[in-house]
Amino acid sequence: MAVVPDIALPSPLRAAARLSGVVRRTPVLLEPALDAQLGCRLHFKAEHLQVTGSFKYRGASNALARLDDGIRGVATHSSGNHGAALAAAARARGLEAHVVMPENAVRTKIEAVRAHGGQVHFCAPNQAAREAGLADWVDRGFVAIPPYDHDDIIAGQGTLALELLEQVEALDCIVAPIGGGGMLAGIVRAVAERAPDVQVIGAEPLGADDAQRSLAAGRRVEDHHPQTIADGLRALLGQRNFAILSAADVPILTVSEDGIRSAMGLLWHRLKQVIEPSGAVALAAVAAHSERFAGQRVGVVLSGGNLDTDALLAHLPPA
Repeated sequence: MAVVPDIALPSPLRAAARLSGVVRRTPVLLEPALDAQLGCRLHFKAEHLQVTGSFKYRGASNALARLDDGIRGVATHSSGNHGAALAAAARARGLEAHVVMPENAVRTKIEAVRAHGGQVHFCAPNQAAREAGLADWVDRGFVAIPPYDHDDIIAGQGTLALELLEQVEALDCIVAPIGGGGMLAGIVRAVAERAPDVQVIGAEPLGADDAQRSLAAGRRVEDHHPQTIADGLRALLGQRNFAILSAADVPILTVSEDGIRSAMGLLWHRLKQVIEPSGAVALAAVAAHSERFAGQRVGVVLSGGNLDTDALLAHLPPA
């Protein structure tokens, strides 16, 4: 793997020191039956067990820790998980949090933002509307903490990889989902700082494949009209994250919607873990491209577990 230069880039190592005692050290889950089925050794980094149910709490907490005292509050745009994480981190500091969310956001994620003290403001379900909504709150005096295209967010998300590298020896690769790219860029930075021989691989839905298309073209594509159940991966790849992933020559694997559903089922039946569609995409990629991972020790990031269980169980008869 090509190593990204250290100059002026986010440092997960510094973020890890800042977040000690703030975020959970999530466990690594193993399942020999899945190993046998897919022909590799899988090490699942259980970020769905992080505070607020996703890896997003790492980046949000790191970004809040870097802010000066005396600010009015923070604002962001989010499909859900970053909004809930930022709201929780802001409430811990006694700050307001305003979250611009697409009007088609998952209901349970909207409720989660509110439960953690965030104020929700709806917008049209596209990138331009999300960014315009955030700009409006910045104009009102709130500090912007975007969900992925931000150095402190990238560094904070990368701390999950530092933990994984401490928990599992001699990994061959780490596979993680990519939407806006903050987590994958953070993982690239963590690997560059701690274990440069480990390959980082991204996974995204075929219906939201802007990262793969961008890296293949050598420029960020902006013709992005995502169609996927993985609501957390519908965002357009961030500029900082594109630069980091491009410099490190990170491969991106795509998966089908059926593959995502199948991976969710495997995680429930084999690990007894409830994982949202976005969080199952990394396993879906390993399953769809199993020959690529044959015999390897693979870190698989389960990025979130904030699933709308009411919708999932709606077909069941009442008790």
